[in-house]
Amino acid sequence: MIRHFDHVTIAVRDLARAKAFFALLGFEEDKEVVIKGPIFSDYMGVAGISADHVTLVLPGSTPRLEVQILHYLEPEAADDPGISNLGRIGFNHICFACDDLDGLLARVEAGGFRRRNEVLDFHSRRLVFLEGPEGVTVELAEWH
Repeated sequence: MIRHFDHVTIAVRDLARAKAFFALLGFEEDKEVVIKGPIFSDYMGVAGISADHVTLVLPGSTPRLEVQILHYLEPEAADDPGISNLGRIGFNHICFACDDLDGLLARVEAGGFRRRNEVLDFHSRRLVFLEGPEGVTVELAEWH
């Protein structure tokens, strides 16, 4: 039986910008390694993989919450031109609950990242979509 959400992994070209985005949301770097070789190639299904693998954690979260970032060194990562289109099949977005949506949104925007829409009040939550790293949509939710 599933116990809880563990992590999400995002592949990026700009590792520094991805780290900066998640740092603004409160994530801290836990570890950074390079994954490569036949074990990882077989596991990931990516021949000849060599990638920076960065684990970011949200301090104090129970259970532990991780965002893992992959920065491919080999092979070159393929683009996903539809990644920011929420009207398609497949991965849509990830959402993080927060305590102070307005404060967090101000911090993210001051850090050079944009929201995709105005804040929406829906199902006992205030919600907003952000343009995350490499076009991945990140949602913030403040429950009330």
